[in-house]
Amino acid sequence: MVSLRLIFQAPNLCLCLSTIFFFHIATSNPTGFSLNLIPRDSPVSPLYPGNLTNLQRIERLIKFSNARGYYLENFSNPNATTTPEPDNIRFTLLRDNFFYMVQVGIGSQQIPEFLLMDTGGGLIWTQCLPCTNCYNQRFPIYSSQASTSYRKLPCDHPLCSGPQPLYQCVNNECRYQYSYGGGASTAGVASIETFKFTISPVEAKLFDGIIFGCSNDNRNVQFAKNGAISGIFGLSKSPDSLVSQLWDSIGRKFSNCLVPFDQAIQAPSVLRFGEDIPILPGNIQTTKFVTPPGSYYYYLHLLDISVGLTRIGFAPEIFQIRPDGQGGCVIDSGALISRIDQTTIGRNAYRAVMGAFQRYYDAKGLQRIGQVPQGFALCYKNRPDFNDFVTMTYHFEGANYVLDGKYVHYFDNDAGYFCVALTPGNGRTILGAWHQQNMRIVYDGNIGALQFTTEDCTKDASS
Repeated sequence: MVSLRLIFQAPNLCLCLSTIFFFHIATSNPTGFSLNLIPRDSPVSPLYPGNLTNLQRIERLIKFSNARGYYLENFSNPNATTTPEPDNIRFTLLRDNFFYMVQVGIGSQQIPEFLLMDTGGGLIWTQCLPCTNCYNQRFPIYSSQASTSYRKLPCDHPLCSGPQPLYQCVNNECRYQYSYGGGASTAGVASIETFKFTISPVEAKLFDGIIFGCSNDNRNVQFAKNGAISGIFGLSKSPDSLVSQLWDSIGRKFSNCLVPFDQAIQAPSVLRFGEDIPILPGNIQTTKFVTPPGSYYYYLHLLDISVGLTRIGFAPEIFQIRPDGQGGCVIDSGALISRIDQTTIGRNAYRAVMGAFQRYYDAKGLQRIGQVPQGFALCYKNRPDFNDFVTMTYHFEGANYVLDGKYVHYFDNDAGYFCVALTPGNGRTILGAWHQQNMRIVYDGNIGALQFTTEDCTKDASS
């Protein structure tokens, strides 16, 4: 048994010591572990929609991405003013705004549960018996009464009684309640359990002492009509996220390398922690996190954007966080399609970027198509002899995030067209999963920064 220090992050979100307590890890090698990331539309996913046309598939994924973007723009910042929900997003905020999931085992019986990965969420929670209100779940609901390793988080714990507690002590129970918009909410008892993280039948890690949410009161939370998803797997900067809880034991960092979507069936993407992260090559790029007080998302300082060799030339402050809490740039794997903010002050950033793409392809003599997938604004007929797809660069402070042309666009080879894979943001710029394909991305708390480099992510599963 190995003692583990848990270092909480202070409210200003710098990676510094706030509170320390001890728990144990039942594993021979506590310094790293990995989990398979399951795309929601993969055949191995419990949410697999069956055979769809390319158009049906991308329109579904854009809808999920838009719901995620709306959530980040309106429900992720306590200083932001919430706007009315569009009709096509209402009641989907906890069902359709995540793309990747993981499977974990919980409790002494190791009940397998599918949890949606959320790099912006903190608390790990799952539906929990006995229920006050629970939605129908296809797989067995975790039972706190049936698990011999279950215990409640005491009310004198720093998360429940500290200077800025995340939870509240009610009737001698440490309780939480989160609202997600669209009438969706989850509430329950902050608890402690044993979690099993498995990447293959022969590779598994048991962690005893994980704080999680035993959610026994879930309202308007559907996730999916088939009830396959039981909760959330939080990886944000919040003190109760898995990353914060396993802070020292994972070397204060985690990583993902997203397999291109057209190859995801052959090779899964992998979420890696600590020493399971491969050694990075010499051409690694580094940019600091600039997360503001009161938020737990991974904000980056975006300075400018280039389309090919053309740098747009945005003013330095255009992507900064505004006094009302809007603005800024977030990296989020839960959002599929990247969003460029169209509410930037002084200049519409989304329109400027799309204008650069249009000028590039119009100059190449390509023919625009009018009927495009819902959500994409700029699509062209693809000539068989054309292969000059333009790159895109996010110019972050201290680092250039360069995207190969094949990951800047969505291609429908059957229908013979391609689209610029960007959507407009309404208050925030989001670097989504589509723009993370074949990119090794490391969230490194040791230096408070994001590191990245190109990589063949199909080889990550076998490494």
